[in-house]
Amino acid sequence: MTDPRQLADFEGSWSLYRRITPQRGPGAIFEGTAVWSRFKDGLDYLEQGVMQLEGQPAMQAERRYLWSDDLSVFFEDGRFFHAVPAQGGETDHWCDPDMYKGSYDFTQWPQFEVKWRVIGPRKDYLSQTLYTRS
Repeated sequence: MTDPRQLADFEGSWSLYRRITPQRGPGAIFEGTAVWSRFKDGLDYLEQGVMQLEGQPAMQAERRYLWSDDLSVFFEDGRFFHAVPAQGGETDHWCDPDMYKGSYDFTQWPQFEVKWRVIGPRKDYLSQTLYTRS
């Protein structure tokens, strides 16, 4: 079992590599950086990089979340997204009509992996992200 993660463990810059594998259709790769930086009572998460969809030109992409001290993750507009399990493990998010089933693996810390299996009427894919300290 790994030591439980705390918010401060994530602070700083990370390299990230994400593979998105749909059940049908072309997949995608995202490569870039993720930076967790202090704000108020938590961390601001900013991910920036290049998204490459199979058969399409590469494009710049970014996403932002807010992380609180208890490892709750919120969308930029303040809506709750999910709770990060401090020891690693499963989490989920219902975004009507889609179900996001996630897992965090901290066993290779300070490298870690996040997987999301997304299933819904128009969504059916696996997203796997590997974070490595920069």
